[in-house]
Amino acid sequence: MGMTMSDKKEQIEKIPEREKPTFVDPPPGHTGAGFFATSMDQAIGLARKNSLWPLPFATSCCGIEFMSTMSSHYDLSRFGMERLSFSPRQSDLLMVMGTIAKKMAPVLREVYTQMAEPKWVLSMGACASSGGIFDSYSVLQGIDRVIPVDVYIPGCPPRPEQVIDGILKIQELAANESLRRRYSKEYEELLTKYKID
Repeated sequence: MGMTMSDKKEQIEKIPEREKPTFVDPPPGHTGAGFFATSMDQAIGLARKNSLWPLPFATSCCGIEFMSTMSSHYDLSRFGMERLSFSPRQSDLLMVMGTIAKKMAPVLREVYTQMAEPKWVLSMGACASSGGIFDSYSVLQGIDRVIPVDVYIPGCPPRPEQVIDGILKIQELAANESLRRRYSKEYEELLTKYKID
């Protein structure tokens, strides 16, 4: 005989807090005996949120901090980011870490344009976000001058906890964005602003 949802909740409530399993919350929808119905946007958003494939574009010390975030102590793979992709065509999250020289800007832009939709950009650290301490002629004063950025992580370098918080913000975006993001008026205006076809 099957258990109802209320029986399962009662069982979980009896488990001590430190031993409770963690579950991904389902998207809003309708439940009944043996079925769950939700919208296509919500179901795909849930899948995208929990299966991001990041492309680490690391040029300096923030990249080392990202490596520690991937290590067993912080374990970024528990957020569905086990597979790092070093191919822009197979990734959907561009993580820019470290100082970006002006000569590197066209390369970064090319990597961004090669990524398939949907894609998100995370700017990690002061250098990638605003040029950091390098206010010089050769350093790009923020990657948002060449590509659109979704989430900024401050710090020099940011702690792994901050990186995890930034990833959670990206996951919120991935879960709640429309399937037709590329064709929205706002997104087309953004691409026009950055002169991206």
